[in-house]
Amino acid sequence: MPEIEFSEIIVSIVSLIMVSGGFWYFDRRSCQRKIEKTKKEMSDRLYELAILKELGERIGYSLNVENIIDVITGSLNQFIDYSVVSYILLQPEKLIFKARLEKSVSRDFLDDIKGRMTKSLSALTDHDLAKVPIEEVLSGALVLEESDLSANAYFNIPLVIADKLVGILTIADSRKIPYKEEEMTILYKLTAQASKAVSRLQEIVSTEQGKLSSMVQSMNEGLIMTDIDYRILTVNPSAKSILNLKDDPSIFDLIKKLDGKLNIRDRLEESLKLNKVFEFDNVEIETDKFYKILISPVKNKRALDQDKILGSVIIFRDVTIERELEVLKNDFTSMMVHELRTPVDGIKKIADLIIRRADQIDKEKIISDYAPLIRSSAGEMLRLVNNLLDASKIEAGKYEVIKASNDLRDLVKEKFNFYHPTAESENISLAYFVDKNIPDKFEFDRSAIGEVLTNLLSNSFKFTAEGGKVNLATALYDGVVDIKEQFIQAGIDIFDHLNEFKLDQKFIWVAVSDNGSGISSDKIPLMFNKFKQFRSSTETRKGTGLGLFISKGIIKEHGGEIFVFSEEGKGSTFMFTLPID
Repeated sequence: MPEIEFSEIIVSIVSLIMVSGGFWYFDRRSCQRKIEKTKKEMSDRLYELAILKELGERIGYSLNVENIIDVITGSLNQFIDYSVVSYILLQPEKLIFKARLEKSVSRDFLDDIKGRMTKSLSALTDHDLAKVPIEEVLSGALVLEESDLSANAYFNIPLVIADKLVGILTIADSRKIPYKEEEMTILYKLTAQASKAVSRLQEIVSTEQGKLSSMVQSMNEGLIMTDIDYRILTVNPSAKSILNLKDDPSIFDLIKKLDGKLNIRDRLEESLKLNKVFEFDNVEIETDKFYKILISPVKNKRALDQDKILGSVIIFRDVTIERELEVLKNDFTSMMVHELRTPVDGIKKIADLIIRRADQIDKEKIISDYAPLIRSSAGEMLRLVNNLLDASKIEAGKYEVIKASNDLRDLVKEKFNFYHPTAESENISLAYFVDKNIPDKFEFDRSAIGEVLTNLLSNSFKFTAEGGKVNLATALYDGVVDIKEQFIQAGIDIFDHLNEFKLDQKFIWVAVSDNGSGISSDKIPLMFNKFKQFRSSTETRKGTGLGLFISKGIIKEHGGEIFVFSEEGKGSTFMFTLPID
């Protein structure tokens, strides 16, 4: 009995060891399988991450879907076995079929998968694509003339960019082994990654295009963009207005509008072929409207084909005012030379006369006759120089008036007395009016206001013909009385646009009025511009064109305003205001 028990114990132990060993063996095998599976999953994941990284780097800032899908198809053989990877992209007038052969297959194999893909796209788009032309591109292994291989394993993935179907990608293999779920998952991830990247980029580009479009549309300069075939892509409102173009113009419309002014077709061609920027100054497109026209090639700055010329841009910049200013500057320079030459020449001639006849001219004659002439000429030169200095100070905001308690009545009377002999000699009636309500004295710069009155009175005499009249008047405006009534009382003619004059504060106004040639309505806004001059049909004398510019600056420094009321052929009234406490 003990022996039996012992043997049974031995058997039990051995059995236990064998069972334990079996469990250990199978557990070890299971662990190994799990480890191998984990290693494979990690390896696949590493491949996946590597491809996603490569995809992101190679996509970069590209919006070319074809290039992006090429990146994906070029990387699939690292973790998926297949015979052919292919895709079809939808184009406006055709389909693009591109297939990469990892293994050699027959023409029938390719036609089979192309047919399946076309049917799938037709179903997805709800359009029959069977008769749409297909552009085919093959790469990789050779295409066999005959082969019994067929597409036994097959699946496809729609290509969607920004919620829009752009094509379909297909994996096909001659083996009858179905593709595993994890392989399809990786491919879905790759296409989804590409779709998201391009969609985000399209959103950014769309936003930036919107900003650019708004900027282009709001530009003062006219802008026209063309492609390399001279098709017009963009025309902003300014360009349409400048050239009077209709919507969706063609290059022929542009050629017609610029006919005789600029051979735009040849210049565009030169710009593209020579990669050169052209500038054309002072092109007169409308009567008295001048433009600087710039033609430049447009280059690609970001894509792989950097510096590739994409088209041309034409910019129209209005230089009419600049041209006028240049003319004014030249006229002003010429005028200043003329104005300064007269007094300088007078001084020189008097000095020459004194030198030549020094022994014949007594001191009394030099003092009584020649010295006043020299003084007058020097004074005229000084006046011109002071005008230039005053204009520069006003323009720089550094002109200062020195206010003191002064009598405006006395100043008006002084100017009347000064110009009265001139009026009599030119047979012009000169009158003045002073409102009794004007205070005896108030704060203003007597010298500066005197200069304003001199400028206004000299202009009135300049533009008033023989037999005309000039009025000088001043009154207190209390913000209640009708200023037209005050004008009538002062003998000043009323012009229609005086009705627009509305001020509610209390001030003193001073006006110089005439019934001379008047000013046209289009010139009135330009009256106080620097160097601007207007000539009547009766006068030939020229001035510096600074008088009204300086006058406006002086009145502004006093806190007042200066106005013009005029009608061409009827006369003008220049009025300025001086605020009082």
